[in-house]
Amino acid sequence: MAQLSDDCFAFGGPMMSVDEAVGLIAARVTPVPDVETVALARGDGRILARDIAAPLPLPPFTNSAVDGYAVASRDLPRRDAQAFPVAGRVQAGGAAPAPVEPGQAMRIFTGAPMPDGADTVFMQEDVRLEDGQVVLPAGLKPGANVRPAGEDIPAGLAALKAGRRLRPQDIALAAAFGLTELSVVRRIRVAVFSTGNELVSPGEARGAAQLFDSNRFMLMAMLARLGCDVSDLGILRDDRASLARALQQVAGSHDLILTTGGVSTGEEDHVKAAVESVGRLVLWRMAIKPGRPVAMGIIDGTPFIGLPGNPVASFVTFVHVVRPTILALSGAAPEVLAPMPVRAGFAYKKKIARREYVRVSLRKAADGAVEAVKFPREGAGLLSSLVDTDGLVELGEDVTQVEPGQTVGFLSYAGLL
Repeated sequence: MAQLSDDCFAFGGPMMSVDEAVGLIAARVTPVPDVETVALARGDGRILARDIAAPLPLPPFTNSAVDGYAVASRDLPRRDAQAFPVAGRVQAGGAAPAPVEPGQAMRIFTGAPMPDGADTVFMQEDVRLEDGQVVLPAGLKPGANVRPAGEDIPAGLAALKAGRRLRPQDIALAAAFGLTELSVVRRIRVAVFSTGNELVSPGEARGAAQLFDSNRFMLMAMLARLGCDVSDLGILRDDRASLARALQQVAGSHDLILTTGGVSTGEEDHVKAAVESVGRLVLWRMAIKPGRPVAMGIIDGTPFIGLPGNPVASFVTFVHVVRPTILALSGAAPEVLAPMPVRAGFAYKKKIARREYVRVSLRKAADGAVEAVKFPREGAGLLSSLVDTDGLVELGEDVTQVEPGQTVGFLSYAGLL
């Protein structure tokens, strides 16, 4: 398990910015050292533990990029079209029957190895056949329509670096190298629970003043998309002693403890005191909306993060606190969230020195521009505002208002995990 010192997250400021929080996590969290081997087909989403150097060039041999006719560049027609006898044919996966002699052409297909003596290919659409010969037009450049060996990746290049979160295209590259297994960082083990007497799990009997717990299932789904191994601890009641026992019991067997609810300053918010009784807590009052009450600490060397109870606040702070923590624990390369510029289709005012995230849907305006439309209702407790929108508009600390037509930065939900 990750072992951190009790003061590794210590921060002296009264209000932490989002960038300060992410920077602190990246600098202080120690990656887990454990590595495992997985089959190539199961590598998607995993964190690569070791560099992969290309064991062979790609492509591994010089080949034709098109269906056509291969010739030597010294024979290229200069001014007028010229007829060439066809010396044979070579298909993908096969070999040329003989070298191309001066004044000859050879029928060739896409992906087939270039025959000896040839270094240029005419596309079949550009030629014509006459009396058993192929007529090649003038003007083609030497080397045209040929893919040299190593054109894509030379042998020995560190093509995939350790710390990369593998994507389907990365799996394709490893397959092109002939690899069948990958060395990856083991999955981060995260214990998750909700807090609150007002909550029951779906499937249980719900009292008149109770709610079905939704945050826990949202967080577990988000953790799964980050490749985590999740332990569902259910719902813990608003009791300081039982909260403290539960936290201490799971600390030694997990890399991260994640809770939702109970981190504010109300009389029945017991998570802060429970953490402080078994570890050290640094309460982050992050300059972010929604989601200011976020807590982080250390329990027996294991990081603890407490997220707000409102679902939208929990979602937003997961993206900006939990996600970078998971990546740091995995030894993954930082993944910067880069907003896409879109046109605002709404007006909005906000406080300075606070980063805000506005839930929006995208639409194509009458002039063809992509426009962000704000969800019509406010409130960090509205699950519909996450379900019925496409993403978040990020408004930086220096922004105080948005006017319709202004360019704003859009973060798609699809790109947040």
